[in-house]
Amino acid sequence: MRVLIIDDDPGVRRSISLILEEEGYEVLTASDGEEGLETALEAGPDLILSDIRMPKLPGLEFLDAYREAGGEGLVIMITAYGSTELAIEAMKRGAYDYLGKPFSADEALLVLRKAEEREQLHREVSRLREQVSLERRYSGIVARSSAMEDAVALAEKVARHPSTVLVTGESGTGKELIARLVHDLSPRKGAAFIPVNCGAIPENLLESELFGHVKGAFTGASSDRVGLFEEAHGGTLFLDEIGELPQNLQVKLLRALQEGEVRRVGSSRASRVDVRVVAATARDLERLVKEEEFRSELYYRINVVRIHLSPLRHRSEDIPPLSRHFLAKFNRVLDMRKKGFDADAMKRLLDYSWPGNVRELENFVERAMVLSEDDEIGGELVAGLLPSADGLDGALEVLSPDELSVKKHTARLERRLIARALQITEGNRTRASELLDLSYRALLYKIKDYELDV
Repeated sequence: MRVLIIDDDPGVRRSISLILEEEGYEVLTASDGEEGLETALEAGPDLILSDIRMPKLPGLEFLDAYREAGGEGLVIMITAYGSTELAIEAMKRGAYDYLGKPFSADEALLVLRKAEEREQLHREVSRLREQVSLERRYSGIVARSSAMEDAVALAEKVARHPSTVLVTGESGTGKELIARLVHDLSPRKGAAFIPVNCGAIPENLLESELFGHVKGAFTGASSDRVGLFEEAHGGTLFLDEIGELPQNLQVKLLRALQEGEVRRVGSSRASRVDVRVVAATARDLERLVKEEEFRSELYYRINVVRIHLSPLRHRSEDIPPLSRHFLAKFNRVLDMRKKGFDADAMKRLLDYSWPGNVRELENFVERAMVLSEDDEIGGELVAGLLPSADGLDGALEVLSPDELSVKKHTARLERRLIARALQITEGNRTRASELLDLSYRALLYKIKDYELDV
């Protein structure tokens, strides 16, 4: 810790310097207030011991000038006998403490160590506040790569405006986290954030979910129900997998966005809603527009600001911090004490392509922690848990010419991929459909078609 001593008495400067240097402090000295102020602002000491009565710039004036110039070090005033009133005045102006002459080495060290402890505590509190602020600010997003930092920066920029946002990227890249970040940094942060997966709700129920219904609107509608648009009034509605929205609902969604009002199923009256929409998709909407599967008017309405999230395989520098983030998370959730991944394990994580992106990595870290019997997760365990690409290459090499049916092998591979996704997600079909880049309805159909036992 660096200490500056300001005193016009060379004997005092020398004696204090010897005491502090012997205790390991880095010591600077100045012989008057003006020299002390210049040294303090240039060297940035942690603690300053300053005499109150000095030539050129007395102690109280030094203190005022130091604070006005932005000095942050703790100042301890050295006072002569009978100058207690000046010392108290100095503390009112921002000095931390005072030391009365004559003083012993123990008295000087006691005051300095109290100040040192206070300074260290202040720094730790500041560090923790900054850490908590960043975690809240970025809604749990771990961004080390330039691609992810750019996406976060764009989300920050657009958040304060009411524009509709379209978040694109493969399944598992963190689209909902970005949507939440946009909401958390917007003027709507105090209102609701309502997420809905457009591909996970059966088509015959989706309109009622989004817009609500009145009693008797259809069989089973035993009472009025508020839709998600009305629930999100004043806040943000996150429409995930908007590319799965049926065309008849695309028209109604477009009308809601353009007119700012919704009509419940079975009702003749429209209700005004104030909702900021953030949409997301893993599909190629431009291609769907060309194939007339997605309405161009709706596409242009939601694609005001686009935030694209790169797949994890294109931002491998995010893998180590993400792995540590998930390790810390599951240490808390599972009440474990895993220290991390060893060098070999981390290399294998970096070499893997992560087709399921961040979501797959999170699931993998949890599985590895549960199965590892050591404090540190090793490369051998990681190698055993990660899928191998060698099996497919080897199988292709031994195929005969009459076994090269793309259709037959595509179906076989699709079945294996679906089974693998269901294994990774422990049978959670919604999460499996996201990993597979399939709609929920398509996944259910294929599970039945392939007779998969889940």
